[in-house]
Amino acid sequence: MPSGPPVENEFESSVNIQFFLLILLAVITGLLAAILLLPAWLPNMASSLGGESPKVYWYLSRATAFVSLTILWLSMALGIAITNKMARLWPGAPAAFAIHEYVSLLGMAFAIFHALVLLGDRYINFTLAQIFIPFATVDYRPTWVGIGQIGFYVWVIVNLSFYVRSSIGPKTWRALHYLSFGMYITGLLHGIFSGTDTPAGWAQWYYWISGGSLLFLLVYRILNTIAEKLAKRAKAKPAPQIPHAAPQPRPIAQLVTSQVKPAAQLQPGTPQAISVAQIPHAAPRPAAQPQPTQPQQG
Repeated sequence: MPSGPPVENEFESSVNIQFFLLILLAVITGLLAAILLLPAWLPNMASSLGGESPKVYWYLSRATAFVSLTILWLSMALGIAITNKMARLWPGAPAAFAIHEYVSLLGMAFAIFHALVLLGDRYINFTLAQIFIPFATVDYRPTWVGIGQIGFYVWVIVNLSFYVRSSIGPKTWRALHYLSFGMYITGLLHGIFSGTDTPAGWAQWYYWISGGSLLFLLVYRILNTIAEKLAKRAKAKPAPQIPHAAPQPRPIAQLVTSQVKPAAQLQPGTPQAISVAQIPHAAPRPAAQPQPTQPQQG
């Protein structure tokens, strides 16, 4: 699969902050209008909304908590899939990046409603300050509620980083997005230890499946990154050069015989080289007999 440029340089934010605030205002207005109008349309809900111990606010808070955590899980899964290049297979990197941004903002809107709707509950009697100040809910599990509140503020920072990415640079933007893992862990701990649905079997299965699937994607991302780095190092490393040994001198006899062609390979009329050993030795001539001198006549 061909590798492309980094995602943060390739795709830009598709949601401006004004549009997001408008959508958030519309969602909250619609939910509040439904709470006010439904009792008139459904008389049986009047006691649940305005009685001595209204329960609908608690039910709405519990329901929107799971919706918000599920949307956060989806946003995290898409973010990991984009960095792993898995999203290039489906639905495509640009679409995955846009959905990743949209669902993160939508999940934060549900988290805001999850907290504000508790103002109508008369059992725990949260104040506006207790909802927004971490660890201020002294009457109801302040530690785990405070951890969830810190996770929400981290969520706000991560979402705002979409709109200041060009100002803070890609490295800072990426570092801020690494906070998403801690944000999801705080949200998961908040739901497990402060939610009243945790003892239910379906809730435990939900926590195990959602958390386990993200852990699998994270481990796959780490292993894939290590494998890519090792492959790049293997390609960049030069091949070891084998030193060439100096040529050994050949004996003179081998040089002579290697340069002499066999008689069958010589052309007709080519004088053949004959080694010293092949020259026949002539028989030695007998020594000349001295001729007898004749006496001179006087």
